[in-house]
Amino acid sequence: MTDPVPTDAPAPSGLRAPGFPEEQVRARARTGSAAVFPDPAAYGAHLFGPAAAHGGDALDRTRIVPPVFMPERLEKLIDLAREPEFGDVDLTAGVGGFTARLPLYLSAFGSTRAGSGDLAVHASRQAARLGIPMVIGENMVPVHGYRKAGDASRSALRARVEAYLEAAPDGVGGVVVQQSTEDADSEVWNLLYSDPAFRPLLETGRLAFELKTGQGAKPGLGGMTVVGRAEGEQLARRFTVREVFGEDAPRLLRCATPGTFTEEILRQQLRFMRNNFPKARTWVKFHPGRDIGQAARTAWAAGADAVTVDGAEGGTGWAPGVFLDHVGLPLAECLRRIGRPDGCLLATGGVWEGGRAVRALALGATAVGLGRAALVAVDEDPEHGLERLVEALALELRLLISALGKYAPAALTQDDLWDPAQGAVPVQGAVPC
Repeated sequence: MTDPVPTDAPAPSGLRAPGFPEEQVRARARTGSAAVFPDPAAYGAHLFGPAAAHGGDALDRTRIVPPVFMPERLEKLIDLAREPEFGDVDLTAGVGGFTARLPLYLSAFGSTRAGSGDLAVHASRQAARLGIPMVIGENMVPVHGYRKAGDASRSALRARVEAYLEAAPDGVGGVVVQQSTEDADSEVWNLLYSDPAFRPLLETGRLAFELKTGQGAKPGLGGMTVVGRAEGEQLARRFTVREVFGEDAPRLLRCATPGTFTEEILRQQLRFMRNNFPKARTWVKFHPGRDIGQAARTAWAAGADAVTVDGAEGGTGWAPGVFLDHVGLPLAECLRRIGRPDGCLLATGGVWEGGRAVRALALGATAVGLGRAALVAVDEDPEHGLERLVEALALELRLLISALGKYAPAALTQDDLWDPAQGAVPVQGAVPC
C-alpha cells in the first residue's frame, strides 16, 4: 500500500504516535523493567516524590488505594509459610476461552499500512513467545487477498498466523480473526476454518472468530485507509473509495461499511458463529457506544466467549480528527456502564503501563489489549521491543496487585480504586478529631 498522507513528518524509525506517550514506550522497549524505576544513577543524590499532576482521562485520574488490613495477604502467608512477595502474584488469566500467561492480548491491527506489514509480523511472533492471544483486524483478506499453503506468496494474514504458530508455546495463547461486513462478503471465516494451516489452532482450541461491530477510533464508522489511485481503482469493487484529498491528489480514501446491528441481529450473528464454527471461540467487539452495557449483556447472553470494548482513547488506524477528539465514551465510562460483567470482558484504549491496566482490571476487565503501544515498541526493536515493554508492565502489575494485598488479577475490585470526581466519601465509624 502507499504511504498515508504525511500530515506529520515520520520519526527516524518510521512510525509516529501523536498524542500517545511514545517516548516512554520506546524507553521500555529498549530497557524493559529498568524503565519502571527512576535512573539508578540518581540513587542517593535525588529526593523522589510524585510527579507534577497531569490531566489524563478519567481512568488515569483514578487512584489505586491499598488498604491497611489485608486478610488475603494473611491467607497467602499461611499458604506459603512465609511473608508473601510481589513475585508471588500469579498473572495467568483465562482470556476468551484461552489460557494466557498474562492478563494481556495483542489488539487488532487491520489493513492499515502500519498494521499489516513487517511490524505486525514481528509483533505476532513476540506475542506468541509471551503466551498472550493475538487479534488480527478486519479487512485483511478483502484488501490484501488470501493465498493458501503452496502459493507463490503469502497473504498478510497468513504471514502473521504462521509467525505466531512458529513461536507459540504449547497450551497458551491463541489467534483471533475479526470479520466485518466486507470480510463476510469474502467468506473470511469459511476460508480459515477449512484451511489446513489453521488446523493446529483448531485442534488445540486456540482459534477464535471476533465479530466486529465498531472500534474506538471512529465509533459508528467502518475502517478507513489511504491508498494510491491504482490500488483505489482495484478496491472500488469491494469498498467505497472517495476523492477527499483533492482531484489531483495521488491518494484516495478507502472506506469500509460499519454494518447494521440490533439486539436481534447480534444474537443471530453469534448463534450463526457458534453453529457454523463450533471448534472456534466466539468473540465480539464493540465501539464505545452509549448503550455499551446493554450490548455487552446481549452478547454474553447469546454465548459470546469474550466481549471486547474499545474505549474512545483506542485506535491505531486512520480516522477523522473530529472522531478522535469528540466521539465515543472514554474507557472508564464504558466499564462503569457495563458494571459487573456477565462473562469475559476485554478492554482496550491507551494502555501501555501497569497502572492503567490495574485500573481497568479492577473495573471488571479480565484482560487489557496493547495496540499503539505494541506497534511503537516493535518499531523501536523488532526482535524484542514488545517483550521488553510487557516485561515492564508485568512487573508493575505484580507490584501493584501485591500492594493491594492480593495475588491474582481476578481478585481486583472497585474497592481498590478511588475516583476523585466522586468526592470524599464518609468512612463508617469515623470519629472527628
